[in-house]
Amino acid sequence: MTDKSRKNGSTPEELREQVEKTREELGETVEALAARADVKAQAQEKAAKVKGQVQDTASHALHAARDKTPRPKREKATHAKQQLTETTHALGEKIQDRAPEPAREKAHQMAETARSSRGLLLAGGAATAAVIFYARRSRRCW
Repeated sequence: MTDKSRKNGSTPEELREQVEKTREELGETVEALAARADVKAQAQEKAAKVKGQVQDTASHALHAARDKTPRPKREKATHAKQQLTETTHALGEKIQDRAPEPAREKAHQMAETARSSRGLLLAGGAATAAVIFYARRSRRCW
């Protein structure tokens, strides 16, 4: 074997280097194939990318809407929100004072649930505002 390696011009050291290089290339190829086969990781990467795009778009839309809304209207909406919050608290206190104990406990549980779920609370507030707006508007028409 030593004679063959000398005829090809390859020394044992050169052969070792070639084997090591081939191993490294093979390792890189295996890693690339494993990455292609990992569908879950690809889906997570794609989801993260889409999530970032959606957040950027939503942020841009929010800023654009805020910029297009005149300042007096924003201030009026903020004032209406504060009034709605105050009215809600006042009504809650009145109801709590008059309600029996089991109803108070249930209301407390519901309030805790609402605090942990901001989206539900915002939806309820929007629905309440819509009902108040509709009720006031229908009174004016009569």
